[in-house]
Amino acid sequence: MPSKSFNLNINKKIPPFSKTINVDSDKSISIRSFLIGAISRNITSTTNVLESEDVLSTINCLKKLGVKIKKKKSKNYQIYGKGLGSLTTKNNAQLFFGNSGTLARLLIGILSTTPNIKAKIKGDKSLNKRSMKKLILLMSEFGATFLPKNKFNFPLKLISTQMPIGIQYEAGISAQLKSAVILAGLNSYGNTEIIENERSRNHTENMLSKNSQAIKIYQNRKKIIKIFGKKFLNPLSINVPGDPSSAAFFTALTLLNSKSNLIIKNVGLNSTRTGFYRLLKKYGANIKFKNLKIKDKEPRGNIVVKSCNLKPIKASKEYYVNSTDEYPILFVIAALTKGISVFKGIKDLANKESNRIKEMQNLLNQIGIKTKAGNDQLKIFGKGLIDASERKIKISNLGDHRICMSAFILSILTGAKTTIKNFDTVFTSSPSFLKIMKSLGAKFEIQN
Repeated sequence: MPSKSFNLNINKKIPPFSKTINVDSDKSISIRSFLIGAISRNITSTTNVLESEDVLSTINCLKKLGVKIKKKKSKNYQIYGKGLGSLTTKNNAQLFFGNSGTLARLLIGILSTTPNIKAKIKGDKSLNKRSMKKLILLMSEFGATFLPKNKFNFPLKLISTQMPIGIQYEAGISAQLKSAVILAGLNSYGNTEIIENERSRNHTENMLSKNSQAIKIYQNRKKIIKIFGKKFLNPLSINVPGDPSSAAFFTALTLLNSKSNLIIKNVGLNSTRTGFYRLLKKYGANIKFKNLKIKDKEPRGNIVVKSCNLKPIKASKEYYVNSTDEYPILFVIAALTKGISVFKGIKDLANKESNRIKEMQNLLNQIGIKTKAGNDQLKIFGKGLIDASERKIKISNLGDHRICMSAFILSILTGAKTTIKNFDTVFTSSPSFLKIMKSLGAKFEIQN
């Protein structure tokens, strides 16, 4: 598939299908394996890595910070760890995060407490718009400086602290902020303590779990993570499972496309990532997890999906933290399911790659689906699987992979004549998306 900028045109419905597929590897775990490998001792090996734009941005940043990374073969890498506090920057180094909020927050966590770091940090147009206020305030507690003062979006200048001191932090729904604090705490003097109020993604803790000298997790009424600063980290050996967020789009398509069934093999099924599947099963989705096993502390298995009739979805705010990335496609499912669906606790969707509440309302409105936003919730007045072949969908260049993927699914299910600008942004997380769609029978036209 082309990697340069392109638009996508769609004007045909997808026929029924019965297939077995593999989805792209997990982006969250791929990025973390490089970052944690870089600050560990000796050589970390990571296999089945996602080779997407976001992961390539991670590799490029680490190379600029003096880390040797060797590609052994496709998707398999060795990271020559420099140890905690050993990353270096040349004068006025520029670190480019591309579209990746995960890379930005986690690498800033590492660099904030690494001595003698001075770097200009920025992302692409979409990432530069996103507020980094919470991250900046947290890293300032460790002693890092960000210039200009009181500016909370990229580009910025980061100056690390020479004397990082551990902090106490009450974590909310953001796994990225929690991970940034863990990574900053590893190279700080004293201990850092994180109290987890809401259970968010735990890939960082899983990856560090063999380092009991540096991190301990206590589970009472709440989860408490204790980081013991200035210890060493052992190297990792990680096999990355398939991405449950990428799998969600193919799951949604299968559920809604009549007489279809799908097996998605070797998908990461960590319970902090499966809110999407649990929620849909509650409202009648024919989804089963099979062949479950645990490898590298991460549960994985096959997802078996069959088309079926769904009931309208009522998602309380508890679901949001474990299915954040899947909300745009959940909105499409709600639109094509008869009845009123309600999604609560979603205000954080406004600070993603785009304002996902507003953009999804705009998308659904184009095929005549009524929505109502307000009071930290979205109501969708679903019409069932409609024929929209007389309607047109246009998606402008938002730089938001999840909106592009959701529009694609909506289009091939309803037959709406659709143009999606800069569809290449999907390759930040799912470079095989179009190839898999083609194998399922979807028809589309690439326009360079």
